[in-house]
Amino acid sequence: MSYLGDLGSGKTKFTEGFLSFFGLNDEISSPTFTIVNEYCKEDINIYHFDVYRLEDLDEFYAIGGPEYFDKGICLIEWGELIEPILSKYIKISILKDNNDVNVRYITVDNIG
Repeated sequence: MSYLGDLGSGKTKFTEGFLSFFGLNDEISSPTFTIVNEYCKEDINIYHFDVYRLEDLDEFYAIGGPEYFDKGICLIEWGELIEPILSKYIKISILKDNNDVNVRYITVDNIG
């Protein structure tokens, strides 16, 4: 799952809600500096990427990013950087309302 939006649009909050479905409340932290956080619940592995700080796709390969794709659910913030190597994914765009800080517009696209 790739999702994008401006800073502060709610990408990490979205991940928090997603993880809560699996009972992983209070476990979330933004992987901005670590690039990927791993969460495990019984037989489900969830990988939360934040590729904002990566310069290019080569850096994603260097950290072994594609190796995670077959290991579990991957949630990728700022995913447009790695979209060229994604074949099937759900793309979620989160836009802030300029007139109301509490309103978000969410678009969900099934790609591939």
